[in-house]
Amino acid sequence: MLFAARSICSIHSSPDCVVEVHSPEQEVIIALGSNVGNRLHNFDEALHLMKQSGIQITRHACLYETAPAYVTDQPQFLNSAVRGVTKLGPHELLSVLKKIEKDMGRTTGIRYGPRPIDLDILFYGKFKIHSEILDVPHERIWERPFVVAPLIDLLGSDIDSDTVARWHSFSKHSSNLFELWEKLGGESLVRRNGMKRVLPVGNHLWDWSSKTSLMGILNLTPDSFSDGGKYISVEAAVSRVRLMLSDGADMIDFGAQSTRPNATKISVEEELDRLIPVIEAVTKIPEIEGKLLSVDTFYSEVASEAVKKGVHLVNDVSGGRLDSSMYNVVAALRVPYVAMHMRGDPSSMQNPENLQYNDVCKDVAFELYERLKEAELAGIPAWRLILDPGIGFSKKTEHNLDILTGLTAIRTEIARRSYALSHAPLLIGPSRKRFLGDVCCRAAASERDPATVAAVTAGMLNGANIIRVHNVQYNADALRLCDALLERKQNT
Repeated sequence: MLFAARSICSIHSSPDCVVEVHSPEQEVIIALGSNVGNRLHNFDEALHLMKQSGIQITRHACLYETAPAYVTDQPQFLNSAVRGVTKLGPHELLSVLKKIEKDMGRTTGIRYGPRPIDLDILFYGKFKIHSEILDVPHERIWERPFVVAPLIDLLGSDIDSDTVARWHSFSKHSSNLFELWEKLGGESLVRRNGMKRVLPVGNHLWDWSSKTSLMGILNLTPDSFSDGGKYISVEAAVSRVRLMLSDGADMIDFGAQSTRPNATKISVEEELDRLIPVIEAVTKIPEIEGKLLSVDTFYSEVASEAVKKGVHLVNDVSGGRLDSSMYNVVAALRVPYVAMHMRGDPSSMQNPENLQYNDVCKDVAFELYERLKEAELAGIPAWRLILDPGIGFSKKTEHNLDILTGLTAIRTEIARRSYALSHAPLLIGPSRKRFLGDVCCRAAASERDPATVAAVTAGMLNGANIIRVHNVQYNADALRLCDALLERKQNT
């Protein structure tokens, strides 16, 4: 495809150049904003229409709730950005985005005023563009943290292509985009100055970094390593949920398939038979109001049925490796997805070939990133992804200890490829795992609660955001203390 380029010049060309530029598939970054109606639905619909219009989305930034700029007497905005590829020329792309805005109800109004959707081209290939209707990069990007934050999310600390290197060269008043972000205030701006990262779950936006969340485990299996067989009846399960909620659980994680080492897989039908009656009963109790429900499954059909019954997020120990439909199903469900690191499956994960690591934190980060990248390409935005390094899954005792103290290293390694994914909530589940028994000489899983508290504390102080445990009461106190310590450290 050719497009006339009076307005399109290589950064090495003169501003007045008139050239014909052959345009193969170009990599683009498009910003999204909304503050009218159901803002998240507006984003989902805009992404759907963009895909239908010839824009293949490859990466998503985090989701930010931000105070309005310029015209301040209006609702808060949701802001994000996506990275993708298209064969559309720049002005064709602009026309497509303007049509999407119009079709979604945007009208001419106050400049910088309320809008159901706002779509702006931040970068188009390696080109600077200047015409009567289009400027790329936009001249005011550089003064807007609510634009620069999601823009940075779409990059990694490694410069992975010539196109990305060119984008960095466009940065005004700084040598690259990272330096620009730091000059604006960088990470110190997030959760301050009216800007916070959020994860959409249920019917609200969850500011997951404001406090650590506690996920209580409900095993509906006869053979789980810790409490198998205790909560098989609906009555016992509901009673257990009530106790965990009263002890301080923010979430309940339903598991109807054992994932202990050497566990044998059960069928979708058997898993649903165990699971659905309990979900139906739990969703009816008044105590569950305002709490989150999670389903621990690697079957996409189970995930789909559980969400239909009121579950808010999908927790997949396989990270999508055991069901090829999982990513597409979760993308369609539009719910958060916990992707855990595991090699093999529960029956083979502790085999010698699955326990070989050069550097466990770097290797786990790389392998987890590869799964997350596939999830994004399937349509699960980064703003709906939660990371789990898989403590106790395909790991020796020393590996689990290294992960607990190396959560920051895992984030840093993921950030080499994607800042957005490195900012995702981090879940850990060391509760009553065998490595705690090995270290503390506790053969019985039920005797490992004190060691679990210590492991949870180490994880929280190293950056975990969600803690998955059996004994909610013990760990709730550890969580409160660690949150207080972290807040004190942040404010001093």
